[in-house]
Amino acid sequence: MRIALVSLAAVAAAAAATPALANEARVEAHGGVIWDGSDSEAVIGIGAGYDYDLGESTFVGIEGSADKILTDNTRVSWGIGGRAGFKVTPATKVYAAANWQSKYCRFCNSAVGVGGGVQQDIGQRYYVKAEYKHLLVGDNTPDADQGLVGVGVKF
Repeated sequence: MRIALVSLAAVAAAAAATPALANEARVEAHGGVIWDGSDSEAVIGIGAGYDYDLGESTFVGIEGSADKILTDNTRVSWGIGGRAGFKVTPATKVYAAANWQSKYCRFCNSAVGVGGGVQQDIGQRYYVKAEYKHLLVGDNTPDADQGLVGVGVKF
């Protein structure tokens, strides 16, 4: 079901793409750390998304991700969500983001992530980014925090 949702979002983004506009698709690799107050672990992943321009200085976007905590007894967590923000300069985006993420382990809970980040273009096609998310886990499970840095390519 999760794979189907991410696939559906990717197809919808591709179908809605309009070549005449400055909208952009993106694919990235990212890594960082996830912590919950008592423990921290490294995390790596990939992401893909599509940003829609709402004018010269604002945008909204959809995105999907697959992340893995680098420890035993964890699995890939699939995420789907969106972001909205401002173009501070033609090469710099600052945004707020929210997403839903599937379970990181068999007995874990899914989570809703809220946070933000900054994306900086390097040339015409490449970018780097830094992002923070607070993961609202629920069901009497402690919330977690996640800090990521990434590198990607735009289409």
